[in-house]
Amino acid sequence: MKGNGTNWRLEGDYFDGCNCKSICPCVFMLDPTEGDCKAVGAWHIEKGHFSDGNNTVNLDNLNTAAVIYAPGNMFTGPKMKMALYLDERASNDQKDALTKIFTGQVGGSFFGTLIPHIGEVMGIRSVPIEFIIEGKKRRKIKIPSALELEIEGMTGSDTNKESKVVNPAFAVAPDYDPIIARSTKHTYNDHGIEWDNTGRNSFYSRFTYEPFVVVGLLLPLK
Repeated sequence: MKGNGTNWRLEGDYFDGCNCKSICPCVFMLDPTEGDCKAVGAWHIEKGHFSDGNNTVNLDNLNTAAVIYAPGNMFTGPKMKMALYLDERASNDQKDALTKIFTGQVGGSFFGTLIPHIGEVMGIRSVPIEFIIEGKKRRKIKIPSALELEIEGMTGSDTNKESKVVNPAFAVAPDYDPIIARSTKHTYNDHGIEWDNTGRNSFYSRFTYEPFVVVGLLLPLK
């Protein structure tokens, strides 16, 4: 599949955390439980590539994170603010490819939905990102001096099954039902925004992203 003359694909592990009480109503495009949304998304790219027709960039084993602040409903407005964090291990070509993908410049089933609702990109930074998967239910991400998010999957009546939201109206990882979790630690402090969402809603799943044609935002790296 191609968008804006490019060919790319990402797959790997995803998780998030927000300030909603479990379970976040945003997956059905409803108002957040606290009136606003303070959220973090984290991605570990297990396999990935980006091609502009002349050059192909390998994106395997890189991490990214996005911070979202929505002052109201994510879909009906007001528009959101976003900050993007890219793995400092990435080369300049890899950072450029990740920036284009995660700002929606080259489309994508999730990014194409999100980017039209973003009013401001607060910054795009190259930072050390520690992404950890512990067993089946635990995930962690840490960005020094900015972000710590640790989550654990919720346990249902059948302890051998993951608890999921089936057929959500909106998902960060389309085609994967979000697995329900809660944060055991969730703090953020950057771009003049600070919060502690510990004990609130989280989701995790695998993800696969490919493009479709959507014109989004493209900002230079800082």
